[in-house]
Amino acid sequence: MLERTTMNTLKPEKHESLVRHAVVSQKEWEAARKELLKKEKEYTHLRDKLSAERRKLPWVLVEKDYVFEGPKGKVTLTDLFRGRSQLVVQHFMFGPEWEEGCPGCSFGADHVDGARQHFEHHDVAFAAVSRAPYPKIEKFQKRMGWGFNWVSSDGSDFNFDYRVSFTKEQMASGKVSYNFEEADAEIDELPGHSVFYQDEEGRIYHTYSSYARGGEEMITTYAYLDLTPKGRNEKEIMDWMRYHDRYEDAEPASSCCGTKEAVA
Repeated sequence: MLERTTMNTLKPEKHESLVRHAVVSQKEWEAARKELLKKEKEYTHLRDKLSAERRKLPWVLVEKDYVFEGPKGKVTLTDLFRGRSQLVVQHFMFGPEWEEGCPGCSFGADHVDGARQHFEHHDVAFAAVSRAPYPKIEKFQKRMGWGFNWVSSDGSDFNFDYRVSFTKEQMASGKVSYNFEEADAEIDELPGHSVFYQDEEGRIYHTYSSYARGGEEMITTYAYLDLTPKGRNEKEIMDWMRYHDRYEDAEPASSCCGTKEAVA
């Protein structure tokens, strides 16, 4: 029988702003809550308008024949649609020399499979794309327990064309083009999402890309944290976050051998 780690009881940390927080009557709280609700409704309506504007963006015809490596060998961009007309790509930071994927991208990826059960039934496919060789991707994906489609773009221009990977020459120049502006060249892999549409004739169009904090909309953990008194409680973005199998109370992966050593 495989031993399971007992979940730790987490001690609440002292939070100075909460110590001095206003405490009022129920009537006063409801009045303040109604004022905030007005702003929340404005935000909801603004988000709907923004989403509509996003859908109105012009498209770019994809003219390159991108080829990727997946679990069954070579696949094309068309194959990633898996019979659907819309495709969301996560540009997952995992460089060719890396041994594991980016922790932040992994945090985002933890939210995919639950949503995928639904959007795949609404004409949307998903694929993660990284430059790491496929055997490294396969090993890391198995460790993390994800079921979504993940392919390697190693040897392809895909990551470079969508401005999430950068050449040695670009890095040496000290500047790269990222998130639609010039940025300091600090790392040769960066995160993002891109969206594609395939028409009935098989033509593929690039419809949207989002980088940097643009991916937060897909991270529902933040949506929960934003409801709480302490909020995200970060000094730097994601400074508290770990791979989901590296929290102190994380359970080891199951093993057919049933030994501690097998999951160490």
